[in-house]
Amino acid sequence: MRVLFRPFIAAVAVAATLAACSSTSGGDSADPSSIVVSGTYPMESIDPHSAEGGSAGKEFAGQAIYSRLTRPDAQGKIIGDLATEWSADPTATTWTFTLRSGVTFSDGTPLTADDVVASFQRLMAGDSPIKTNFTDAKVEAPAPDKVVVTAAKPDAALASKAATLFVLPKNVGADFFKKPVGSGPFTVKSFTPGEDLVLTANDTYYAGKPKVDQVTIRTIPEISARLTALRTGEVDLVWGVPDDQLESLKSDGNLKTESVSSHQVFTMWFNSSVPSLKSAAVRNALWKAVDFKTIVENLYPQTGKLAVSPLAPTVFGYSEQQPKAYDPAAAKAELTAAGFDFGKPLRLQFANSEFRPFNQAVVSDLSKIGVKVELLEKEQAVFIKDLIALNWDVNFQQLGTAGFDAATNLGRLYTCAAKRNGYCNPELDRLLAEAGTTSDAAKRQEAYAAASKIIWDDAVGMYPMSVQIAYVWNKRLDGFTLDASGYPDFTNATVAQP
Repeated sequence: MRVLFRPFIAAVAVAATLAACSSTSGGDSADPSSIVVSGTYPMESIDPHSAEGGSAGKEFAGQAIYSRLTRPDAQGKIIGDLATEWSADPTATTWTFTLRSGVTFSDGTPLTADDVVASFQRLMAGDSPIKTNFTDAKVEAPAPDKVVVTAAKPDAALASKAATLFVLPKNVGADFFKKPVGSGPFTVKSFTPGEDLVLTANDTYYAGKPKVDQVTIRTIPEISARLTALRTGEVDLVWGVPDDQLESLKSDGNLKTESVSSHQVFTMWFNSSVPSLKSAAVRNALWKAVDFKTIVENLYPQTGKLAVSPLAPTVFGYSEQQPKAYDPAAAKAELTAAGFDFGKPLRLQFANSEFRPFNQAVVSDLSKIGVKVELLEKEQAVFIKDLIALNWDVNFQQLGTAGFDAATNLGRLYTCAAKRNGYCNPELDRLLAEAGTTSDAAKRQEAYAAASKIIWDDAVGMYPMSVQIAYVWNKRLDGFTLDASGYPDFTNATVAQP
């Protein structure tokens, strides 16, 4: 029996966009046909198949410019984007996607199954970490409106993984990204890496032209400057707002605020390939030395909750684990017994200044038991390069789960073959393979629960906090989607006349 999915398809738009500023917009958010927004993710590239393809800024921009076979809605349910329906064979190995008719790229060229196949091949030929979602898979186009994906082994989460494949025209030349062509709700007017992305409404978007003519995504690294721009009206919307700023913003009659649960967890991987961190006893002792409960309560009383899983509660596969007890005396004794070298600093890397206070607090707690930490705040591009190269001892990320399915987090990042954190456990590999290949939801949940327990008990990383995303916007803006991924959709956004 074939499993058939026919998603409800509203006037979807995966519009979203982030961080940047442009002289073309002049920052004039009083223009009723234009909005200016500033989130938390810098963008160095708008090539969704490049090495930064898994970074939040790139994914956010990609959803505005391009389309995918599927996408998550604001609550995390997988719905159709280019695909109107999809089905799997009884083993969940071969998946057939039926494409929406009449979709064109922004230059008027029809989008066909050949473009999907070419985009898949381009992704797999590059260095994006996203390609591990499709290892050894094959994609064919038996008809202009049909795409068949054959996984190397049964893959019950493939429809969710399809939300990470952005579709570009089949012919992508060297200069393509100077003026990219996509099928998303917006087109690129201008892009300055690390500074600004200016988008204009796509007249040919299949769900209808967006209601605002232009969205400027402005990069404002410092949160204080970002909020000043919001209060002065230079920016219409910000998100990822720290808790210590929310109360004053709520009292501002010109602003609205709302927080939504996300699929993101503060994740601090240990590099288990480093000799001093090979031992689970050492990793657990370091975790025990940090008072995450107090740090979260002090820094994120409204938008954070002490995590009890490597996954957020909104994600399929979530399983609550036993909280780690804070015990610095025991932590120091256990590190000493394990022969830990207190004289050699641990390199803790992170990106984005808003996470500086949190990481500083972690460093402070570790220093209380004599553990030295070199705190390294890196530019996004350098951070990602070093992340993949394992050029760190402890890595901080606000890590999300694409498609709201553990397959794109645990299943992609924690296997021996992934080589993402230096950790390798054959039993974990077995459980993740089982969870990824069975089509029985209950068995998948059970396997992910067992996998989460191994990850938690072995302290592959420290998992301090599950995240809510705080949005704050000027009242003149309405109709955008407060997205659980932190990728707001502006397709139906409107701006009140001044």
